[in-house]
Amino acid sequence: MISRSLSDSRLRFRTSVLVGCAFPGIPMSKPAFSCRNVLLIVSLVLGGLPCAAAMPPATGHAAQSVALIPVPARLQRHEGSFVLDAGTKVFAEGDAARRVAAQFVDYVARTRGLELAIADPGDNAAGGIRFAVDRGRESTSPEAYALDVRTDGIRVTAADERGLFYGAVTLWQLLTQGQALPMKLPAVAIEDAPRFPWRGFMLDSARHFQSVDEIKQLLDQMALHKLNTFHWHLTDDQGWRVEIRKYPRLTGIGGCRIPAGDAGKDPATGAPRPYCGHYTQQQIRDVVRYAAQRHITIVPEFDVPGHAQAAVAAYPALGVPGITPAVSSDWGVNPWLFNVETGTLAFMEDVLTELMDLFPGTYLHLGGDEAVKGQWQASPRIQARMRELGIADEAALQSWMLKRLETFLETHGRRLIGWDEIIEGGLPPQAAVMSWRGTEGGLEAARLGHDVVMSPKSHLYFDFLQTGSTREPPGRPSPPLTLEKVYGFEPVPDALAAELRHHILGLQAHLWTEHTRSFARLQHNLFPRLTAVAETGWSARENRDYADFLRRLPTQLRRYDAMQLDYAKTPFEVIASVEGDRKAGSARLTLSNPLGYEIRYTTDGSAPTARSSRYQMPLDVRLPATLQATTFFDGKALAPAIAQRFDPDSLLRRSDDAMATCPDGGRLLLRLEDDGPADGTREFFNVTIFNPCWQWLRADLDGIAALDVRAGRIPYNFGLAGDEPNRKFRPATSAHGELEIRAGCDGELLAAVPLPAEPGADGFIDLRAQLPARVGGRQDLCIVFTGDTRPAMWVLDQARLVPGN
Repeated sequence: MISRSLSDSRLRFRTSVLVGCAFPGIPMSKPAFSCRNVLLIVSLVLGGLPCAAAMPPATGHAAQSVALIPVPARLQRHEGSFVLDAGTKVFAEGDAARRVAAQFVDYVARTRGLELAIADPGDNAAGGIRFAVDRGRESTSPEAYALDVRTDGIRVTAADERGLFYGAVTLWQLLTQGQALPMKLPAVAIEDAPRFPWRGFMLDSARHFQSVDEIKQLLDQMALHKLNTFHWHLTDDQGWRVEIRKYPRLTGIGGCRIPAGDAGKDPATGAPRPYCGHYTQQQIRDVVRYAAQRHITIVPEFDVPGHAQAAVAAYPALGVPGITPAVSSDWGVNPWLFNVETGTLAFMEDVLTELMDLFPGTYLHLGGDEAVKGQWQASPRIQARMRELGIADEAALQSWMLKRLETFLETHGRRLIGWDEIIEGGLPPQAAVMSWRGTEGGLEAARLGHDVVMSPKSHLYFDFLQTGSTREPPGRPSPPLTLEKVYGFEPVPDALAAELRHHILGLQAHLWTEHTRSFARLQHNLFPRLTAVAETGWSARENRDYADFLRRLPTQLRRYDAMQLDYAKTPFEVIASVEGDRKAGSARLTLSNPLGYEIRYTTDGSAPTARSSRYQMPLDVRLPATLQATTFFDGKALAPAIAQRFDPDSLLRRSDDAMATCPDGGRLLLRLEDDGPADGTREFFNVTIFNPCWQWLRADLDGIAALDVRAGRIPYNFGLAGDEPNRKFRPATSAHGELEIRAGCDGELLAAVPLPAEPGADGFIDLRAQLPARVGGRQDLCIVFTGDTRPAMWVLDQARLVPGN
């Protein structure tokens, strides 16, 4: 474990801060954030973001705009406006309309603090807001609606309760654009319907577990984003999360794992400390009912034949080697597979029977991904079974298993959907495909006549971090999955023939949770990127415009603030980089914002406002200097302002997240979390797990005698499967390896210092590497720890150039 305390000397280098607003009774996470390049973050200054349930008034042109997300199919502006105040009544025609009206009133109360009254059924007063289901209304989609705002009243109509609900969401958005009471809603006529019937989000509850209340909060947000499919990843190597009454050990044993390293030890006794969690069937039914009230279908995932380690740990007879594994604490791809015995297939059908009773939707997801076939290939019994069945290879054996399960589902009126690997070996006849490795699998499936949900990891995997900011949480930093990239994804490839495009059911975003330990971190990863997914799934292709989306997005942020949503601030923050000259005592500061919003800054110690200097070109400053900067739209700050101090000493320091990687080692750069303390805030480290190395590019070595390195050690808990041979490390020449400093990744060895067997009591080691006297000028320094120390690994924390006397 790499422990932390407030007296830790690391705090001289990198200050951890809490970003966010405090709300009474709502626990806030305290993620540790770190500096970029040579910036010493002194503090974060709130830049005027509201921390209250009531939304602040918008100003300027934003107050006059209609900032709806997703953008509707057709919107026509009329003269005038409807004035809404606390006395406005809500009318509902029929039971379905009354249910929608009650949801609308609840949303308005929670976000505007406005208690609207639903009129009695016999009240025929004029004006107000009216909801009505019009069964005679012609529509190609049950989710279509019409919203008409006139000076004398508002009317929302649809042919189906689903459409009426989405009309209510649009009206709620009109009420949450920041106006003070009484509100003047612009007179508009909206005719709207979604582009795709499948607008989804997948949550992995197997790696890290979310409470029922947290799941319900996500469902609320999905509904307000007009997403209608919740894909729930409930089984994997690291945990089995759904109660199956016929097989209680699935949750009793498979629902718990011992985390790697000190995270899996009781800090007081050292005893194993399991990480457990599962949903009872009663809880599942409650969640399914809650989702249905918001017109969201839940698709459960039972992953076969791979990602089976938790199930095999509970019932070893389901596995291949005949031994009992532990529930996995390793991320990545693990080798455990279900076998293909009659009893195991009966087990799968039993599980599906209970899942079908819990989840009434059409589809059940059966995985099919990343099933490395090594155990099947090495098993004489599996090979004999293949010969009995006349099956040529392991890919065809997987297809045989899935086809049998598909037939079982069809007899119960259900359909199988799986990841795009199910194409290999032959698709089950009626299966739908979720294309995650790109869009190519989706194209192939559609050409074969199968329905497809597009969900490529390149555009829709939200465990990829969204900016280059060092204040991003753990996850996959490279390449960043920016808001622009998410918004730019087109689910229907141009290469697909027009007559086959109906097979594209829609799109789906995914959040794998290896690195998502808290609900606050989960929200950070989802929002605002899920807003872009919502618009892509709902709005017509020709209506989508990224520049216009960015103009509407600040209003969406005010809605998030009103709902106390812990969305990511990093896309709206200022990123500063510095190029310093120690001899001259000066620096050039370059500021940027990932989304291109206007930057305002100060250098006099005051907080930036809309009247502060606007950043237009790099700033040349004398050292020491203090900068405060944030982004603005329409005169309002979009994120907390960062306050950063630069001095000559800061030019000598770099943290791990400010370092580059070696070109051949950067295939899998991760931002990893410390394994301790067991509870609370942990530190993050950037490392490439296939070839750990860190590069200080163009280090100023004039007058430098040594390099001080501070390092810690964290678990190396990654299932690499077929990628294991690609894991590289430099051979050690001493008992526990060395810290090496080289002139570039493959350059001259400048210094080597022996490593100890263990880190110090604080979880760190501090080493000084003396550099040759001939070293000078600007050159790249590469920092490497030799030897393979798995199941642990050394990671860089800080590096500091030490001037000579």
